[in-house]
Amino acid sequence: MTDREILEIAMRQSAEDIGCRAEDLKADQNIVLPFRKGQGARKYLKEPITCNLVSYGSNVVAASIDETREVVAEYVGKFRFYACFETPAMHWLNERLLAKGHKICFMAEYYLPVLSRIPDLVCPYETRTLTREDFGPLYLPEWGNALCKDRPQLDVLGVGAYDGGRLVGLAACSADCEAMWQIGVDVLPAWRRQGIACALTSALAKEILARGKVPFYCTAWSNIRSARNAAKSGFLPAWVEMTAKPATIVDGMNL
Repeated sequence: MTDREILEIAMRQSAEDIGCRAEDLKADQNIVLPFRKGQGARKYLKEPITCNLVSYGSNVVAASIDETREVVAEYVGKFRFYACFETPAMHWLNERLLAKGHKICFMAEYYLPVLSRIPDLVCPYETRTLTREDFGPLYLPEWGNALCKDRPQLDVLGVGAYDGGRLVGLAACSADCEAMWQIGVDVLPAWRRQGIACALTSALAKEILARGKVPFYCTAWSNIRSARNAAKSGFLPAWVEMTAKPATIVDGMNL
């Protein structure tokens, strides 16, 4: 697998997630189309979804329900593609979505590995490769980024760091779609700043690639610690997304 093939796989997955063509994500103009979640979409993408804006750095592909498509089309026609993911422009969009009963909900930056950049790092503690059978007792708050108790059936592989038999760091991945597995990582507070997170993340990325799957990594823009870990582990930003949902759903998340 090459870097180019990894990017193409990610673009095909994004196309499946929102109902566009992979070629649309490479265009030099913004594209607006009906939102259609494909059967092979990432399993954690829960409907209803009002609209989803995706950019791989050339344009914005915006998939929207009929009710908000005119607003979304005006938005991506009014602002440069990268400004569509910046706060001043987002206020413009959110105000008009809210008038129709919808709000901006999620924003995230996604990373893909660059094969030549994945380092060979030595963890300062013993490491073990873990499989689904090992995860049962680990669905605890301290491992909430690495494992997801709401979708345990998707957690397939991990690498743990052990200090005297105690698990102190864990990188694990979920099979969120057929070709791509998402990495999450946690390190207990007393063991942080020792290089554990990047050693585990890079090791897991190699394990995933060895199984013929594409590892990917996701952070909020504000999560500097996570973004630094991605960079140290051989990952670079590949695409960004912004999702809107009905206002009642967004408001319920803030209760």
